[in-house]
Amino acid sequence: MFSDRTNWKLTRNRLTEALEQVKSSGARVLDLTLSNPTRAGLLYGESLILQSLASPSALDYDPDPKGLPVARSAVAEYYATDHKMAELDEHLILTTSTSEGYSFVFRLLCNSGDELLVPKPSYPLFEFLADLQDVKLIPYPLIYDHGWQMDFPSLEKAVTKRTRGVVVVHPNNPTGSFVTPQERGLLNDFCHEHALAIIADEVFLDYAHDRTPRKSFAANHDVLTFTLSGISKITALPQMKVAWIVTSGAQSKVDAAQARLEVIADTFLSMNAPIQWALPSLLQQRQGIQQQLLDRVLANLAELDRQLPTQKACERLCVEAGWYVVLRVPVTQTDEELAIDLLRRESVLVHPGHFYDFPADGYLVLSLITDKLDFADAIARVLKMLNL
Repeated sequence: MFSDRTNWKLTRNRLTEALEQVKSSGARVLDLTLSNPTRAGLLYGESLILQSLASPSALDYDPDPKGLPVARSAVAEYYATDHKMAELDEHLILTTSTSEGYSFVFRLLCNSGDELLVPKPSYPLFEFLADLQDVKLIPYPLIYDHGWQMDFPSLEKAVTKRTRGVVVVHPNNPTGSFVTPQERGLLNDFCHEHALAIIADEVFLDYAHDRTPRKSFAANHDVLTFTLSGISKITALPQMKVAWIVTSGAQSKVDAAQARLEVIADTFLSMNAPIQWALPSLLQQRQGIQQQLLDRVLANLAELDRQLPTQKACERLCVEAGWYVVLRVPVTQTDEELAIDLLRRESVLVHPGHFYDFPADGYLVLSLITDKLDFADAIARVLKMLNL
C-alpha cells in the first residue's frame, strides 16, 4: 500500500526511550541538545513581532510564486547590509523552510536515481529529503586535522555520470567549520569540470565565533549555485517558517534555473501572506537576537574550555561558528551507549556522534545555547563520568 521511499524505521531509538524513562522518574534533565532558540531564554521584541503579523495587507490574496516583492526586498536588504551584496531581489525564491528549499532544488536538478554528494559528518536531514525526491546521496568526508577540511580526493572518487551537484554546509553543523576561500576555489573547479551545481546551506552563516563576517555562496558566480538560508537561525524564529533560495552563476543558467524554480514554487504556493508582510520587521530583530546568542555560545564555550583541563579523557574539536561543539571522547562503548549512560547516571542529555554520521565512535555533540548555569553543571557531570 505504501511507497518504498517512505519505508523508514519509525520506532523510537534507545536514547529517546531512555529520555522518557528518566523524565518519568521525576529527574530534571540538563539538555545539551537544545536547538530551539525560542526555549533558550532569549529576550525577543515581542510587541514588534506580534504587531508585524497584523498587517491589513495580509487580508488580500495576491500570490507571487517567488514570494511577495516586499518580502523579497527585505531579504535582499539583509544581504546588502550584512553581506555587502546588492540586487538580489530577482534571484530569490521564498520557501517555508530550508527543507522545502532543498526539495525544490533536488526536484530541479535530479531525475529519479540521480546522485548528490553530501558532507559527512553533517546534519541528519538530507537522507529523508533525498528519499522523498528519489535522489541518492553519496557521502564525502570532512577530515579533521587541527581543523576540518573537505576531502577533495574523495570527491573525485565519488562523482559519477549520475552526479548532479555537491552540497556544502557553510558553516557545517555540527562541526562549526567554514568552507575556506581555497576550498571554494577548488570546489568551483571541481563542479565546473564535472558540470555540477553547488547547493550551499548557510543557516548558521551569521554566527562566526570571531564575529567576522564570512563570504556567502550567494556571491558565487563561477558555477551554478543555490544558497539556502532563512530566519530560523538569522532571527532565531523557527516557528515563523520563512526561508529562501538564492540562485547565482552564469546569467543564462541562472535565468533557466529561476524559471523552473518559479514553476515548482507556483505548484505549491506554500508561503502565506501574513508572514511575508511581516518579514521586514522580523528581519530587523536579527542584530539583538544574534548578539544574545553569540554571547551565550561564547560564554558556554569558555566554560567548557575552563573545565576541560581538570581531566585528560577528552578534548573539544576546533569550532569556528554555529551553536554546537564536538567532544572527542575515549571509545569504551558506542556513542549511543555513552549518551544513554550519561542520561541515566547524570541526567544529562547529549547527542551521540552517529546521529551526525561521524565515521566512528568517540564523539559527542553538545549544544552551546543551553542556559549558562545548566551548561556549566552539565559539563561538570559529563567530565566527571568520563574521568571514571
